[in-house]
This record gives sequence, C-alpha cells and structure tokens, in this order.
Amino acid sequence: MHCPNPHGDRKALADMGYRAFSASMMLLTVYGGYLCVMRGYRYMKRQEQLKLAAENQDSEMIKD
Repeated sequence: MHCPNPHGDRKALADMGYRAFSASMMLLTVYGGYLCVMRGYRYMKRQEQLKLAAENQDSEMIKD
C-alpha cells in the first residue's frame, strides 16, 4: 500500500513533539514563576516577623 504523503506522519510526529516541548516549557515557566513568588512571599513574611521580634525586644528593653 502506497502512502500518498510520505512526510505526513513525520510532520505529525514533529508537530506532536513540538507541542509536547512547548507545553513542558510553559509548565516549567509557570512553575518557576510560582517558586519565585513563594520565595518572595516567604521573604516578606520573615522580614515582617523579624521586625515584630525587634519591636517586641525594644518594648521589653523600655520596661527594664
């Protein structure tokens, strides 16, 4: 049986490979962005806690 378009299967395979590749890149980008946001959020929280701890220490010193 002769296939009318011998490159059709190869092109479909390449298209699927490209789609899979671009989808994985997109997921990696989204995941990387998520990690960055979480790191920033945790950093902000830690700074907030350090500030509160410093304020609490100051108020304790004032009491003494």
